[in-house]
Amino acid sequence: MVSRSGRTLLRAIPTLCIAAASGAGAQEAAPPSFPELWAALRNDAVLAAESTAPAPAKADFDTDVEARIEARKSYAIPAAEIVGFDVLVNLANRYTKGDPYHSNLTSIRHNLHHKWVVDNDPFQINQFWHPYQGSMYHGFARSAGLDFWPSLGYTFAGSAFWEIAGETTPPSRNDQVASGIAGSFLGEALFRMASLLLERGGEVPDIWREIGAAAISPATGFNRLAFGDRFRPIFPSHDPVYYSRVALGAAATTQNEPGASTKVKHNEAQVDFSMDYGLPGKPGYTYKRPFDYFAFQATASSANGFENIMTRGLLLGKDYEVGANYRGIWGLYGSYDYIAPQLFRISSTALSVGTTGQWSLSDTNALQGTGLFGAGYASVGTLNGTSDTDYHYGIAPQALLSLRLIFGDKVSLDAVGREYFVSRLAAASTSGHDNILRADTALTYRIYRQHAIALRYVWSRRDASFSDFGDISQTRGTIGIFYVYLGHDRFGAVDWR
Repeated sequence: MVSRSGRTLLRAIPTLCIAAASGAGAQEAAPPSFPELWAALRNDAVLAAESTAPAPAKADFDTDVEARIEARKSYAIPAAEIVGFDVLVNLANRYTKGDPYHSNLTSIRHNLHHKWVVDNDPFQINQFWHPYQGSMYHGFARSAGLDFWPSLGYTFAGSAFWEIAGETTPPSRNDQVASGIAGSFLGEALFRMASLLLERGGEVPDIWREIGAAAISPATGFNRLAFGDRFRPIFPSHDPVYYSRVALGAAATTQNEPGASTKVKHNEAQVDFSMDYGLPGKPGYTYKRPFDYFAFQATASSANGFENIMTRGLLLGKDYEVGANYRGIWGLYGSYDYIAPQLFRISSTALSVGTTGQWSLSDTNALQGTGLFGAGYASVGTLNGTSDTDYHYGIAPQALLSLRLIFGDKVSLDAVGREYFVSRLAAASTSGHDNILRADTALTYRIYRQHAIALRYVWSRRDASFSDFGDISQTRGTIGIFYVYLGHDRFGAVDWR
């Protein structure tokens, strides 16, 4: 379709030609004056520029999505969902496990007036399932449009509601930490990964992305299905640099000092998934929201189910730079760790101060790393020992150092070291302490595109001392070979130049 100014120009062309050929006719059909022609050209240029103008910037699009999420958020819906979820969990446990879940008004009144205790439920229930239950609370609130800190409040309140009304046993402060705090640290990582999967599918993700997101964060999937367009806008990631990988392989035991553990499988198949989200250095990316940077890892084993689940994220902090070749972030991190290398197991919910950064060594090589030091509330005990309740709690100073050396597009060398000192402080009835060390190293070689192979060595050691049991030492080392599917080029190296 031709614009009005364009039609003016088209009409002017034959008139000018006739006038030039006949030397007359100017009075009969005067052509448009020069100002009129210039105005027509200028108007067409403006219209052409508008028709070819680029789409709104990603930042403007994200702002619009965030405004829609804010306008549609609900405080009442996640509160009702958390109560309903707790009721369903209580009913399921009531008919499968019995007495501890036959709560009623009498047990609720009793728990309201009872002091909080340290309970002695099986380790996996307290240290894995309670944090996962808390992650559901957090996911309900986040997918209903609430920010991280209000969602943490909902998670904490949902945990307290369960402790008072969901069980007949006295409310437990260790469960409150596991569900109410670790639940948010785990839940935020799951929510972010589910949202990223959806976001990469455009404004209308396909069914497989919806299913995948629901598997990662079931609460998010439920709200998207149950409330349709209201909670359909996808949480904007602000386009972080992320590095994800999936590894499948087998590991064999190289060192085994079982101590009191009575059952060890020397060979095991493993599936490992890990992601680093929001790696520092990308121009324009900010760290204003909790977990704009986080690291997540989960390993499943044929020997003992979940061998580890670990997440750490930046709660409060900012980015910084040193010279032309270093970019980093620093601040307060929150973490949840669950580690069970067959012989023993440890779980920790912690706050740490530290930094994450990248040093660009050359155009193709880089060194990434994280250093953290903090303290948490941890539990530790023997796996496959005398009882599934053979573990204890304590305040745990802890440290982490993680390094990744990247050699172009072909090779990366990863090394992560962790240490936990589970002290006597807040240790309930046990007078003792544990020192846990864990080292995880992997050499990964890219074969073709996203396909790689990795050699991985994991070493774990526990040294414990108790006045009534004496000293305990347990050590396990494994070496494995894995096929790795890499989710991002260059092993996550950030190029800011």
